Amino acid sequence: MERVLRLAGDPGLVLAGMGLSLFGLAMIYSAGVVNVPNSVVGGAWQRQLVFFALALVFFILSSRVPSRWVEWGAFPAYVFAVILLGATLIVGTGAGTAAGVKSWIRVGPVGIQPAELAKLATILALARYLSVRSEAPASLRDLVAPSALVALPMFLVLLQPDLGTALAFVGILFAALYWAGTPLPLLLLLASPGLALILSFSTLVWSGYILLLVGGLYLYRYRLFLAESVAAVLLNVAAGTIAQPLWNSLADYQKNRLLVFLDPSVDPRGAGWHLVQSKVAIGSGGIFGKGFTEGTQKRLAFLPEQHTDFIFSVVGEELGFIGAALALLGFGYLLYRLVRMAEKAPDPFAGLVLFGIFGAWMVHVFINIGMTVGMVPITGIPLPFISYGGSFLVVSWIALATAVRVVDDG
Repeated sequence: MERVLRLAGDPGLVLAGMGLSLFGLAMIYSAGVVNVPNSVVGGAWQRQLVFFALALVFFILSSRVPSRWVEWGAFPAYVFAVILLGATLIVGTGAGTAAGVKSWIRVGPVGIQPAELAKLATILALARYLSVRSEAPASLRDLVAPSALVALPMFLVLLQPDLGTALAFVGILFAALYWAGTPLPLLLLLASPGLALILSFSTLVWSGYILLLVGGLYLYRYRLFLAESVAAVLLNVAAGTIAQPLWNSLADYQKNRLLVFLDPSVDPRGAGWHLVQSKVAIGSGGIFGKGFTEGTQKRLAFLPEQHTDFIFSVVGEELGFIGAALALLGFGYLLYRLVRMAEKAPDPFAGLVLFGIFGAWMVHVFINIGMTVGMVPITGIPLPFISYGGSFLVVSWIALATAVRVVDDG
């Protein structure tokens, strides 16, 4: 432990990661304390302890890599990660009960999730590309290359399919572009097709949105080429047009997840089961919770995926509002340290790497906790440092090592 802290360029950041990891171990142990024996959940904390020890080893090793090597290796790492993602679609395997999902590559007893490596590699490649630019992106044309860098691995992850992890790439892109100095109107314009897709559920709402978009583009016309404005409108129209075919192409379980997000009572014993039980667990925790290991929704096996995607539901049920708030404060401090380090970064590459990591973890925290309380649809995305999972924990600690290293050696 002392060796880890000695290697930390920012002890506060590493201590936050350490505290969250140990807290996660405790909650995974609690998740395995059930009235109905379950070897998968019951032994999860022991496997997570091994993953944690392995993560610390990787942290120490990664902390010895000079930051210039990290910068030089950004694009090769990106290419390797994309190849791994492509291989996953061919020889990959799934996890749990999700049918048709290919997100893991296994070699004997060892399995890795290439999407986790791809997130860090994409952060490094995007930071390298943006850091060598002499000026901040000032037009839609300037956003094509960085968007393509992120879109390729994101598309491969969507093909697995893994929507939750794919959304983390969106956070990486917008965080890096923001830190690179991209004007806010341009970022909003880049996000507009996604908004058009969501608003297309109502023809009236979508039509009003398109009119507002055209008006905004007219006011912003002095900073955009005419072709860029036309392209923005066409992309938004296309997003609204493909909404219905896209909905029809979704699997039944994916449609049900979106429907129960709007109204869990539509299928409370089926697709809505996860959300209903999660909200019951968190709500029943009250201010102080039912006590460590004493959560009834968890012990009676009503709460699904209680050691992975819904670990925060266990926190809310057993530790109550106080415990959940402390966990949120821990994440808040972790993200705050990343921002502070980015502000003091010695070069553009370091700042972009730090803020890219910030964007990825922010998406994970927001979506994971949001889905447990019904704020966002259930997508299946882990909570950093706390949810069970070896690949995610190890890569998160490698990301921590990269963060402190690019600042130390910059």
